[in-house]
Amino acid sequence: MDPSFWKGKRVLLTGHTGFKGSWLALWLQLVGAELVGYALQPPTNPSLFEVANVASGMKSIMGDVCEGEALRQAVIDFHPEIVIHMAAQSVVHTSYMEPVSTFQTNVMGTVNLLEAVRQVGGVRAVVNITSDKCYENKEWIWGYREVDPLGGYDPYSNSKACSELVTESYRNSFFNASRYSEHGVAIATARAGNVIAGGDWTQNGLVADIVQALLEQQPVLIRNPHATRPWQHVLDALNGYLTLAENLYNEGPAFADAWNIGPYASDIKPVGWIVDKLLGFWGDGAAWEQDEAYHPHEAHSLSLDCAKARLKLNWSPKISLDQGLEQIITWTQAYQSGANMRQVTEAAITQLM
Repeated sequence: MDPSFWKGKRVLLTGHTGFKGSWLALWLQLVGAELVGYALQPPTNPSLFEVANVASGMKSIMGDVCEGEALRQAVIDFHPEIVIHMAAQSVVHTSYMEPVSTFQTNVMGTVNLLEAVRQVGGVRAVVNITSDKCYENKEWIWGYREVDPLGGYDPYSNSKACSELVTESYRNSFFNASRYSEHGVAIATARAGNVIAGGDWTQNGLVADIVQALLEQQPVLIRNPHATRPWQHVLDALNGYLTLAENLYNEGPAFADAWNIGPYASDIKPVGWIVDKLLGFWGDGAAWEQDEAYHPHEAHSLSLDCAKARLKLNWSPKISLDQGLEQIITWTQAYQSGANMRQVTEAAITQLM
């Protein structure tokens, strides 16, 4: 991403109170964007949004993307140039317990956002953040490409595939490349891997569960130690989103497509490997155990082919998995010691830039 591009740009970020959204909100503030966030209250307590004082330096609107008129009014009032849509129910396990709200948020939330963009006008670039889990998972060893079929076994994964289809429909029906001179809007989707970083307190999320167990000096309970995922530091994913948004703004329909934003193949590791690494960095006799309780179905094998982003966006990961895991422990220990977590988080962003 080009830091100078963002200075003074009007950016609407949905989901800014979440884990990824909070990291991105701080980054956009650092590069001088005029930022408005639209989201529910922080989903966890504690939350990165609160401990890093993310709200200072931006306008924060507490609202639900399921409330279409309120979202539309936010777009009218702010008149953004760029929209990054991150508001979502983002946990597979939660989607089994709350399928209706998962589909409402992830599907109709996308409809409401794109409808507001269509009705209000003035937006030039939209990036809808979906998920690596939007693909029809065939449990194969190859990375999924953007042309592979969409699917989704569980409500979360399926809802993200639906969000992809909604975006494609709006792009074809209302923001078609052939009429770009009339509407001036370029819309893309970004499918990142399993993002990791300090400040993640997401319930039933691997890193959050590990960190919580470490802080409580309890053994870490692991559901699927042999499951593999495309792990990546949150800043690598966000760098991809920002780079994509810049290209949409500058080049329009040439980049209005679906994009995988994931790690190198060498960083696709089993859950057990991740746990062992984190516990090793933490030290102090930390240990993990297999969780023998019943848990709903989750994909066993998942990886992404990101050749398209590397070739056309000139984007590539900058933080290795080892570095990312070590940063999680460093961030957590800083939090534990009472450090200024906005400064700690901003320092990590500045280092990547």
